Amino acid sequence: MNKSELIDAIASSADISKAKAALAVDGMTSAVTNALSSGNQVTLVGFGTFSVRDRAARTGRNPRTGEEIAIAAAKIPAFKAGKALKDAVNPK
Repeated sequence: MNKSELIDAIASSADISKAKAALAVDGMTSAVTNALSSGNQVTLVGFGTFSVRDRAARTGRNPRTGEEIAIAAAKIPAFKAGKALKDAVNPK
C-alpha cells in the first residue's frame, strides 16, 4: 500500500473527503517526524512504538575495491510492532 492508497482507505473508513484524509496522514507523519527529531518516542497502543536508536560506528568494505571504509555512528528511526499488530499479522 502506498500513500495514495492509504489516503483512500482512511477517507472511505472515516467517511471524510480525500483532501481531509490527506491532511490527516500528512499531519500524523509530520508529528511523528517532529517527535523523533526532538528525541521523543511515539507510542500507539496496540499498533507499535516509533523511536530513535543509536547505531555504533563500524568498518565496512567497498564492494567494488574491497577497501575498508569507516562508517560513522548515526541515529536511526525504528519501529517496534505492538501486540495487537503482531497478532493481526500472525493469526492463530
